[in-house]
Amino acid sequence: MTASGTRHAALQPVAPLLQVRNISKRYGDRVALRDVSFDLWPGEVLAVVGESGSGKSTLLNAVAARNLPDGGSVKFQLRNGELQNVFAMNESQQRLLARTDWGFVHQNAADGLRMDVSAGANVGERLMGLGERHYGRLRATAIDWLTRVEIDPARIDDAPRSFSGGMRQRLQIARNLVTQPRLIFMDEPTSGLDVSVQARLLDMLRQLTRQMNLAATIVTHDLAVARLLAHRMMVMQRGLVVEAGLTDQVLDDPQHPYTQLLVSSVLQP
Repeated sequence: MTASGTRHAALQPVAPLLQVRNISKRYGDRVALRDVSFDLWPGEVLAVVGESGSGKSTLLNAVAARNLPDGGSVKFQLRNGELQNVFAMNESQQRLLARTDWGFVHQNAADGLRMDVSAGANVGERLMGLGERHYGRLRATAIDWLTRVEIDPARIDDAPRSFSGGMRQRLQIARNLVTQPRLIFMDEPTSGLDVSVQARLLDMLRQLTRQMNLAATIVTHDLAVARLLAHRMMVMQRGLVVEAGLTDQVLDDPQHPYTQLLVSSVLQP
């Protein structure tokens, strides 16, 4: 079932969880992002789509404060309701945010995992970063999350280097979600996986975002992924947002010529 406008409207509280304003980024003479702005609401999934070089991954890394932009602001609603400018936080505050209320799922799972330690240690490490030291609780929580992402708990002591690509990606998701974040960034999470593995991963992601009321920004070149997961989508071309709206509306009735080209190219036999 695709995301509907009615369901999207019901998600919106008084204030957005994330406010992104006028994000810009240059690499020498090349403009990677031009005044990109958007809001993200609790429980909402936003897809950012476009061809390679459109700026979508640059935007994701800028908003997540992993590669600071040249201009613009990102404000996040803390649990006390305060809107905090993320770029004004010091390094330790940003690290704490990244370990607690935020998660980041890399396209290559190896970039988001410690490949030579156990699966259980990968999941428990974020909890240890928050002060949990009780071995029994750490192991029980790891087993719970391995089960939730459909990894056999008997593999808890195995290192991710022995896992398949799909299992590594599911483990990376468990590692990110164990601290119960409210926002997760995902960069092409299904890229390079077999179609059947993609379908299983997408179904799991859809269930988890709903169960946890988790907001997400997902970068993808696959419009089918956007339709399945996202309430809204933004289409990027050469660092600009050329079209934005409810996912079904954008895909079923694209207005910008570039969006029309993307949609029609998917429909070609």
